[in-house]
Amino acid sequence: MFTSTGSRGLYKAPLSKSLLLLPTVLTVLLTVLLPQYQDLFIYNLQAVRQGKQFWRLVSGRLICLDLKDTFCSSLLIYNFRIFERRFGSHKFASFLFGAWILSAFVDLLLIEALRFMFELKVDVLPAGLLGPVFALFVPFYSSIPRVQVTQLLGHISITNKSLTYIVGAQLLTSSAYMWVVACSGLIAGMLYYSNKLAVQKFIRVPGWAARCGSVLLEPVFSDSEPTAEAPLGMGATLDIQRQQRMDMLDQQLLLSQLEHLRRNAQQQQAQTGLLNWNRFFPTLRHRGQNRHHEGPQPQQPPYMHPPDNTAVAEEQVARLMEMGFSRMDAQEALRASNNDINIATNFLLQH
Repeated sequence: MFTSTGSRGLYKAPLSKSLLLLPTVLTVLLTVLLPQYQDLFIYNLQAVRQGKQFWRLVSGRLICLDLKDTFCSSLLIYNFRIFERRFGSHKFASFLFGAWILSAFVDLLLIEALRFMFELKVDVLPAGLLGPVFALFVPFYSSIPRVQVTQLLGHISITNKSLTYIVGAQLLTSSAYMWVVACSGLIAGMLYYSNKLAVQKFIRVPGWAARCGSVLLEPVFSDSEPTAEAPLGMGATLDIQRQQRMDMLDQQLLLSQLEHLRRNAQQQQAQTGLLNWNRFFPTLRHRGQNRHHEGPQPQQPPYMHPPDNTAVAEEQVARLMEMGFSRMDAQEALRASNNDINIATNFLLQH
């Protein structure tokens, strides 16, 4: 689902766009133009414990000092922008802020646990906004439907989420102790997303801060609503152009899978009559259109469709509505797919 919405770019995601641009610019400045100031942004836990330099818990967890980490984290933020569209910028910012705060405490606990249990001394961790990035894998895994795109060698399934996991694995293996940051980010994400300890009530972005951020960010980082499929942007950065090409490739794979599903569905309908795709396709393609002005149609042999009494699970309807689809379209998609939310999601994304 993430990559299938690539044509919409960063529309309605000003916070994601700012997290893509600002840390990247600051990383380039520190690594290329101002390397003498890199020491201020090193995530040095020994300096925090012994030197009482608690400010490093802030400065060391904002800007990546490795261009490869910046590239991978930017790709992940671009894919995770769907959460800002779904929940709104305020809730998305609260999740990032909560995960950022919690992951700092988990970092310290993990380092002390490693030193006590295995006598492993870890003084420096990878710098940057990495904890919240890994934390976003929690809602990504639990709330985004898994849709199979193709198979490799007949056994390895490639889904719409595979690319995101591959980029996450690349980020995980970029340095020796990145796994510590990844573990703390995942733990922080589970704590905040599940809200078991009511952390969302205490750790969140205040309303006044969200309003100030909206006033400052939206005029600068908001995009206009896309009206048609846009070609690759010539003015975009190389990272974004590569991601757009990946999006286009995923769209082609999804369309190919959709045609395969349609052929299978028609064959199944001829045998069992369970999937009535011929009824479903015109409904979505022509929804909202007035058909009273159409010319007379040639008389067709009468065909009586069986009444559609398929029960629709409200929980699945709610999940599709959270993704931005209307209630009517969600219900029709679920009825036509016999309550298979993966097929329904895949179909709605293509129409």
